[in-house]
Amino acid sequence: MNFFVPAAENEEQAERVYKSFAKFIHAPIPEKRIWKLGWQHNGTYMHCEVGKPLPSYYQTGSEPVLAIFECSNVFKICTENRGGVRGEPVLVGKDYDTSPVYFEQNIIK
Repeated sequence: MNFFVPAAENEEQAERVYKSFAKFIHAPIPEKRIWKLGWQHNGTYMHCEVGKPLPSYYQTGSEPVLAIFECSNVFKICTENRGGVRGEPVLVGKDYDTSPVYFEQNIIK
């Protein structure tokens, strides 16, 4: 899967939007971008994927995941109202048996 940001019209816009999310939530801009993330939460396996909604546990409705960032000790997951345009991102601790899957092609500019 090639890197994308939902609703971005082209690669340049996707890159600008991705960088604005990173700035808003104080996350580094990585060389490798995360496409999917799996983790254990309270004994339940959870997973998310850019372009698809978070598990219902997070009560974000049908908002798609816009980006997933890897920070020092957590992953930050952005939807429109959780780290994308407003609010705080969903946080997943790296100690939650996490398993990120990266995009095959990343945009670095």
